[in-house]
Amino acid sequence: MFIVGTDTFLVSPLLPTLSAMYHIPTAQSGWITSAYAIGYVIAALLAGPISDNRDKKKVLVGGFLGFALATFLCGFAFTFPLMLLFRFLAGVSAAIGGPQIWASIPVVIERKYVIRAMGYVGAALSVSQLAGVPIGSFLASVTWRLPFLVIGGLSLALCLITQLMLPTLNPNPAPQATAAGDSAQQARATRESQPSQVQSQPSPSQPRNSFLQTYASVLSNRMSLAVLLGYFLFQLGNFSVLNFIGTWFNKDFRLSLTSIGTAMIFIGIGNLIGTVFGSRLSERLGIRTSLLLGFGVLFALYLALPFAPSPVFATIGLTLVMLVNGFIFPLFMTLLQSTSTNARSTMSSLGNAAMYAGSSVAGIIGGSLITAFPSFFGIAYFTIIAYVLSLAVYTASGSLNGTDK
Repeated sequence: MFIVGTDTFLVSPLLPTLSAMYHIPTAQSGWITSAYAIGYVIAALLAGPISDNRDKKKVLVGGFLGFALATFLCGFAFTFPLMLLFRFLAGVSAAIGGPQIWASIPVVIERKYVIRAMGYVGAALSVSQLAGVPIGSFLASVTWRLPFLVIGGLSLALCLITQLMLPTLNPNPAPQATAAGDSAQQARATRESQPSQVQSQPSPSQPRNSFLQTYASVLSNRMSLAVLLGYFLFQLGNFSVLNFIGTWFNKDFRLSLTSIGTAMIFIGIGNLIGTVFGSRLSERLGIRTSLLLGFGVLFALYLALPFAPSPVFATIGLTLVMLVNGFIFPLFMTLLQSTSTNARSTMSSLGNAAMYAGSSVAGIIGGSLITAFPSFFGIAYFTIIAYVLSLAVYTASGSLNGTDK
């Protein structure tokens, strides 16, 4: 999960370099991030339900093998169309392999350690957001190809480790002890008891189109649709900022790739702190109050951010933004899981699709905003509009009612 998350944020600091190399305007460079997101969205809508009827180990290894190859080939993309193709294929492969990590935990981990394991995977994803941009920046200071070659090589190594160490993960294993010592019955009980993205596996006797019926039930739920729309709008604004931090720092402050990477370390630390410690505060305040407080602080920060007179102030402002984002992110995931308790896995897949759809659209719109408006004004104020709409959708849907203690 750390590798997948790192690759997601790998390209942001490379956009100025790739724009110059491909001789494309900055507005078009956003398509490099969008291509990955588009591939992820398309594959996520199908891969999750389909993989429920197959050995998750094979799906995981196959997905990561494709991910390793596509990412490695990005390092040899000498033309803009080739880069778009390989990033698209990397997104498709990530959507196939990534969800199997969550789904495998209750099968291979003892029941009493499942929550802890879920936390480790979640922390890996958060740290990847912290590390993705600086890793990309530091490796790209040698050559722009190196980030893709390193991530591709590490992904291939993970494929080999997974193939050798992970047990078979059939959808309905016989009632015998797993490698971790849990029985299949205990694993099924864990999946039912834990409010995670992982659900009990369907019987092979169920029709193959059962996942279509599951999607139909979710999409007929107005509150579920509203929560997904609100989450999409939030991520639309969020990725508009994340995708073009490097471009802003390079354009306005003339920072090098190494300096951008250093700034992103501090920005990422803010996100990590918010993710780790924010849950305690939100438990005291409740979801509704926490979300209103978080959005209010973000509005104020984004209003002031474009006026930052130096990269130091810009970094401080973005660090505070990411701290608040880390604080409210678990609230979105909780709302996604609570609107359709019988289809939590499907809601997780749709939530991922909404996130990457937001990233895709943000890459396209953000490229135009960063060139059409001075400094960071266009992106910052567009993000405020997206957040206002997101909060309005959540409030109007009634999903926040009764969520405070």
